[in-house]
Amino acid sequence: MPSRRPSATASRPGWSFALYEYGNDTLPAEGGYIRQVVPLTTDLDRVSEQLFALKTNGGSEFCGQAIQKATQQLEWSKSKKDLKLIYIAGNEPFSQGPVAFRTAISAAKEHGIMVNTIHCGPPEAGASGGWAEAARFAGGQPFNIDQNQAVAMIAAPQDEEIAKLGVELNKTYLSYGRSGAEAKKRQAAQDVNASGNAVSATTRAMSKASRLYDNSSWDLVDGTKQGKVKLESLKDEELPEELRGKSAEERKALLEAKEKERTQLQARIQQLSQERQKYLAGKQKELASEGKNTLDKAILDSVQTQAKAQSFTLE
Repeated sequence: MPSRRPSATASRPGWSFALYEYGNDTLPAEGGYIRQVVPLTTDLDRVSEQLFALKTNGGSEFCGQAIQKATQQLEWSKSKKDLKLIYIAGNEPFSQGPVAFRTAISAAKEHGIMVNTIHCGPPEAGASGGWAEAARFAGGQPFNIDQNQAVAMIAAPQDEEIAKLGVELNKTYLSYGRSGAEAKKRQAAQDVNASGNAVSATTRAMSKASRLYDNSSWDLVDGTKQGKVKLESLKDEELPEELRGKSAEERKALLEAKEKERTQLQARIQQLSQERQKYLAGKQKELASEGKNTLDKAILDSVQTQAKAQSFTLE
């Protein structure tokens, strides 16, 4: 459930993401079998960590109540200019639960939130189950995917270099504060989670080279650039090993070197990503013609469409 939120500068809009689990009968019934896993955050590694950890036994899917909770619990941007989206995926009838989906969607629309639905299963079941109807009522987009279909992994000539550069990017991060070391470990762990195949590793490296990947809460390069932390205000024990025991001038020089190196790595990844996208364009058309749509592609396509409709440019 992403929301575009204002950033420090008008030219660098930011994104926040939240994650909810629902339709799992191991969760408390009084809460509608719904759990907020991650509140709105810019920490994509944390979202990734929790996604990989999710397990379900299946159960009742209270779609209306899930939308209601996301609308009421999350700290959505108050600006009408911001893009606010909810994506809800499942395979049970959309009308289940104590909260009517039209009531929940109407409340979301009042907050400027657009709801998109992703039915996992046969298209006819999604249509009869109300998934498309709910998306149309919300002004969003309905999608249908086969959850049992293996995700199509299309290799490209650029994959190997992009993945290697993604590993090098980690070396430019300098953790600070109490939670910094833990967050840096989380970053490395999510690289491992994505290392199962070359395409996943490539995709993760590309995300780390984008503006969405903001680690200003624990990384000195992002933190100082965005004004969230001042290098000179940190105690020696709050600094990473690389900076401890060094003079103020040495610390500043090392930080600037890391920022320069990261900028160069990200620029190279972005260049390779553009080349990769051109290579994959034909392959993706082939898959689309065969009706092979997956969850990640459905979400990316709809974000692009809805952002463009509100005059946003995604990079």
